[in-house]
Amino acid sequence: MIRRILASIGPGLLITAGLPPWGWWPLSLIGLAIWYRRLTGQPTRTRFRISVLVGLGWSAPATIWMADFSLAGWPAAVLVFSLCAGAVGVLTPPERRWAQRIAFPAALMLIEMVRWNYPFGGTPIASYAMIGMSTPWAEAARLFGSPLLAGLVGLAGVGVADLRERQARRAAGIAAVLLVASLSGQASLATTTVVGTLDVAVVQGGGPQNTRAKICENRNVFERHMAASQTIDRPVDLVLWPEDVVHPAAGSLLEPANCKQELLSFDEATSRLTELAQNLDAVVVSGWFRRNDDDLSNSNYSIAQSPDGTITDRYEKVRLVPFGEYVPLRSLIEKFSNLLPARDVRPGTTPAVLDTAVGPLGVAISWEVFFDHRARDAIGNGGQLLLNPTNGSSYWLTVVQTQQIASSRLRAVETGRWVLQAAPTGFSAVIEPDGTVRQRTAVSETAVLYDTVELRTGRTPAVALGAWPALTLALIVLAVAWRHRLRRTQLPA
Repeated sequence: MIRRILASIGPGLLITAGLPPWGWWPLSLIGLAIWYRRLTGQPTRTRFRISVLVGLGWSAPATIWMADFSLAGWPAAVLVFSLCAGAVGVLTPPERRWAQRIAFPAALMLIEMVRWNYPFGGTPIASYAMIGMSTPWAEAARLFGSPLLAGLVGLAGVGVADLRERQARRAAGIAAVLLVASLSGQASLATTTVVGTLDVAVVQGGGPQNTRAKICENRNVFERHMAASQTIDRPVDLVLWPEDVVHPAAGSLLEPANCKQELLSFDEATSRLTELAQNLDAVVVSGWFRRNDDDLSNSNYSIAQSPDGTITDRYEKVRLVPFGEYVPLRSLIEKFSNLLPARDVRPGTTPAVLDTAVGPLGVAISWEVFFDHRARDAIGNGGQLLLNPTNGSSYWLTVVQTQQIASSRLRAVETGRWVLQAAPTGFSAVIEPDGTVRQRTAVSETAVLYDTVELRTGRTPAVALGAWPALTLALIVLAVAWRHRLRRTQLPA
């Protein structure tokens, strides 16, 4: 019994090895190949059980950071992810024929799309598309987005199983599909056009990692980023600050008795950022977090200030973190926990674009960069560059941070845009449209990343069409595979 359990958890651990921060993607393909082969000849209940254990081996280590963030939430997330893997096993026919070979990657692609959208808006972390970003066919995501890349990773796993069974012609066919998808994705970058360049400075203030937000520390975070910005020693067009580093206190809390210094006020923060923009003669995009005037909700937003200090636009975060920025079913959950946020963040309603003196800039604040539809909103509404101001300073280890870099790379490839990621304690990065990480900071260091990036217009297929082609493809493939399987079971012996 224990041996059979380990035989299923083992492939899950191999799959995890291809995720950030490890990135050993060939091991993921081996894990997928073992998973796929173990489904052969098994009844539905056994396929489900095997796949749930694979999901356990994959999701538990890939989401270990949640244990520090929410000790109760981590097992719940692992359970949901494991059940999603179980659904992949159920949707894959047991007979080792062409129907099984096409159904497995299609099921993987379909269930990943479900997981990325439900429940509570989805949790697109530790995804197969992130594994795909380390593979030679990563640019295929520019065609039909992350779902297609996840399906191609599953298809490559089937190809590894074919090689193990000495089915060289089948494996060569899969390799050809991967090559065509990759070349097509690379060619589709031509749907975008370079319209200019910007000299940019991405600011990381530094400081200790794995710290919780404290009212007395908000000024220190602001001062670190202001001090780093004042070291900028060359002409730049754009300065990007991270999410939630401008956190002014509500008026009634400006001088709490337990703080050693006066808290940051809204007027002071605005005045000093205006002065910074004027001194640098640059557009400054800064991340704010404030209590709203109704005293019932908070706002998480980015503002753009022109070189003369004028605020030209504001974008409020739309996709919020469940149980972090808002609490689903609050009235029910409050009966079981007193550690919930006192106020929900109010979601924004405007397009994810900042109108600035250097052009329209797309924005995906922190968690939003994990969702392909938020980047589509930003670029589909005219964004010529994608900004990802984020704040991962409270997380344990660097699993979340490296997975966010992978997500920013995915969004760069899908949209055909440069991506700038700014984090207060890391990782901050500059990413090219092919997913190449041009620069990246270390955790906790104080740094300013300088670079020259392109402004682009035009829509890639992934932006223009969204996830619908991948969803349609997955459903059609599964329908064809199961129709073939059911017809075979109905034939007389």
